[in-house]
Amino acid sequence: MQVGNIATLGGTPVRASPVGPRGARCAMLPCTTEGSPAIVKHQVSINEFVLELSVAGPVLFGGRCRDCGNHTFPVLSGCPRCTGTDIERVPLGARGSLWGWTVQGFPPKDPPYLGSNDPQTFAPFGVGYVELPEVIVEARLTEAEPAKLAQGMPMALTVEPLFEDDAGREVVTFAFEPAA
Repeated sequence: MQVGNIATLGGTPVRASPVGPRGARCAMLPCTTEGSPAIVKHQVSINEFVLELSVAGPVLFGGRCRDCGNHTFPVLSGCPRCTGTDIERVPLGARGSLWGWTVQGFPPKDPPYLGSNDPQTFAPFGVGYVELPEVIVEARLTEAEPAKLAQGMPMALTVEPLFEDDAGREVVTFAFEPAA
């Protein structure tokens, strides 16, 4: 629900974060009515089974085998370790360390890529493996400058905008950003 410059999510006032140099990094933040007007853009997850948005921050989900405890990302119908089929959907850690990375320097093929693939407006982005406590996840990175990335550096879960849907909502995907 949106009232003026303030929106609510589950009854809690929220606002979009400030726009960064290559677009908003779009985390939902508690809203105040003091200071400059809030920029509100309703956000939706590209895939709610994998990524849920909340006022507390994004939550990434994977699978855990109830037979052997192995974690996967995304959730799979069977366990690659023990071949069990008793898999539960579980939240994954929001912090991890960078394991390896590269930079996507040209627009990916459409489909399956759902972001802007216009060479005139495309902005390169990092892609990497982030080791979470449970499993290593392949993910988009907010940093695209290789010199600013290092193996083992701490990373934190965030969201990145992909496109605006027909209803005017900002569709976001999960990403990881360098953390202090």
